[in-house]
Amino acid sequence: MPLFLKPVFQERIWGGTALKTFNYDIPSDYTGECWAISAHPNGTNTIENGRHQGKTLEEVWNEDKALFGVSGDVKFPLLTKILDAKDKLSVQVHPDNDYAQKYEGEYGKTECWYILDAQEDAEIIYGVNAENQDELNDMIDQQQFDKLFHKVKVKAGDFFYVPAGTVHAIGEGILILETQQSSDTTYRIYDYERTDNKGNQRELHLAQSKAVINLAATSPNTTPKHEVRQGQTYTQFVSNDFFTVERWMINGALNYEKPSAYCLVSIVEGNGNVETNNEVYKIEKGIHFILTTEDKNIAFNGDMTMIISYV
Repeated sequence: MPLFLKPVFQERIWGGTALKTFNYDIPSDYTGECWAISAHPNGTNTIENGRHQGKTLEEVWNEDKALFGVSGDVKFPLLTKILDAKDKLSVQVHPDNDYAQKYEGEYGKTECWYILDAQEDAEIIYGVNAENQDELNDMIDQQQFDKLFHKVKVKAGDFFYVPAGTVHAIGEGILILETQQSSDTTYRIYDYERTDNKGNQRELHLAQSKAVINLAATSPNTTPKHEVRQGQTYTQFVSNDFFTVERWMINGALNYEKPSAYCLVSIVEGNGNVETNNEVYKIEKGIHFILTTEDKNIAFNGDMTMIISYV
């Protein structure tokens, strides 16, 4: 039986109302993040069905490792989010595993973005225009940010791989599905001198940022691999030690072989159903679930787009 998950919403200074298009009951007009598949303590989902109904994904992961085909003292490795950037996000960077585990006590944060929607002329910041560490430090200290930050135009359907150490920011008017390591560590470099409703600017983390920025991270595009499988359109966007992220655009039926012991599934457009072990479950845009070791003989049917990720 798939584990269907109740989303957790996070209000953000840059958030908006676009998550309503996923049939979500959002908490405010500044809802920036839907933590769709998460066992992170800062926002773990609740299981909505089956014998684990009412428990959090973090609890189920810790209590029933066999469901996921893993053992030992390991943390749930991935986090799936949908982000609504009504306004631009801060310019930031994330540490890698070594730095994060030493200083933050959690995973580093390598992530990737699938652009669900974007306003005309939308753009992201990806990488920096600095030749060496000294130049980077000077440009940050002197706030030469227009010169420092490298900008890239984006449109719906684009995909960007953002390894730890990459300076990045999502621009305004962009809706994305993010697959990332299960981490909540972010170092802000610049936040446009914004203030919250109490007049306070958010904290910056310049020393940490200088320590973890990878100057070589300047090319955002991976090379997607497109195939037709069983008459359906399949794309593998990225596959590495952190995660594999795939898109299935289904119009009809697909017999699905899990490529890993467990897979994270997000329906980002359309509707249909998933059948496992001769049980049928309705699925539609905004639904997120995990196919576990117990799910056999899996079939999808409908007219829908899915993002599937796994380790």
